[in-house]
Amino acid sequence: MNKNDLEERLINYSVQIIEITNNLNQTKAGNHLSGQLIRSGTSVSLNYGEAQSGESRKDFIHKIQIVLKELRESLICLKIINKAKLSVNELKISNALKESEELISIFVKSVETAKKNMENQKK
Repeated sequence: MNKNDLEERLINYSVQIIEITNNLNQTKAGNHLSGQLIRSGTSVSLNYGEAQSGESRKDFIHKIQIVLKELRESLICLKIINKAKLSVNELKISNALKESEELISIFVKSVETAKKNMENQKK
């Protein structure tokens, strides 16, 4: 997967999150988690865009780690929404959970590779 494919996948993920949050139950918990999820779930694509303009390998790694942190936060938020049954569309939640896990795996590997490459450059 090249960086353009990954960027498009992250944008689609953010759109998926927007659709989920637009359809959450309008309760105190639903509104709170909606706000939290919209911030973390849309920031992944925005931070990835910033990472592409990293000023150094270290800066790139830092920004990719932020993407990873936001993905993990989104995953937990989606799990809470799912368990609390705050969404009527369980399929959308299930798909977003799966995509979160896949993206986390990609970014864990990405951070590991970037760190390894940075270490190899120092040698």
